[in-house]
Amino acid sequence: MSELFDFDTELRLHNEVFRAAAHVRPRDHVLDIGCGTGRSTREAARAAVDGSALGVDICAPMLEQARRLSDDQGLANVTFQEADAQVHPFPPERFDLCISRFGTMFFADPVAAFTNIGRALRPAARLVLLVWQERDRNEWATAIRQSLTATTAASAASTTSAASHGPDPFSLADPTVTTVILTASGFADVDFTDVHEPVYYGPDSATAFDAVLRLWEVKELLADLDDAAADQARTRLRTTLDTHRTDGGVYFDSRAWIITARRHGRAADHGR
Repeated sequence: MSELFDFDTELRLHNEVFRAAAHVRPRDHVLDIGCGTGRSTREAARAAVDGSALGVDICAPMLEQARRLSDDQGLANVTFQEADAQVHPFPPERFDLCISRFGTMFFADPVAAFTNIGRALRPAARLVLLVWQERDRNEWATAIRQSLTATTAASAASTTSAASHGPDPFSLADPTVTTVILTASGFADVDFTDVHEPVYYGPDSATAFDAVLRLWEVKELLADLDDAAADQARTRLRTTLDTHRTDGGVYFDSRAWIITARRHGRAADHGR
């Protein structure tokens, strides 16, 4: 029987690296951008035993689930807010740490967005992001996409064009470009650490197939095909997933960055 699959399951190995990099301190007040169903926010709240964690996201259903899970786990120092971090008026200089696990790649104006986030951080507060490296370094993106677009040249060109208009999960992949963005947004000491962990799509091909079909880019690619071509694409996708099945489940190679930085300014004494 296929297990229930979600984004947290997919990124379970990445999450261990991210949690260690965030290094939440007991008295930290943490802001989590693009928190989704709140796993990273809850983990921050557990570490910040004398502080707090605020998770923000634009998806109300995910936030409802985040609140339910937090209540079920008895976490009293965590809250969630439906908000667009690009423009939301956060309390100024409120947070000691801003974290985001794959939640900052989709800003329409990244300089404006990170500038807004920076206003919410105390001087010298830390920023810790997990973002994807380039597409061609992420097998989960290239292999799956190739299996869906390996039809006629015309169909492949059409699906490529359609996908290019969607969100770009690789927008912060270039360290030079991202350093310029963060520096212009008021951050310093920008650093990149390579994360080489596979993504996990489930214990078997059936679970992986259902999980991959829920990915936004896969939906876009299939929507641009006629029924016959879409059926062929799904068949090729199943084959691709079968070739990535191991005794431990279905895995695809991936590369990500842990990006760390600090807000400009000298840290004040807040009793830490």
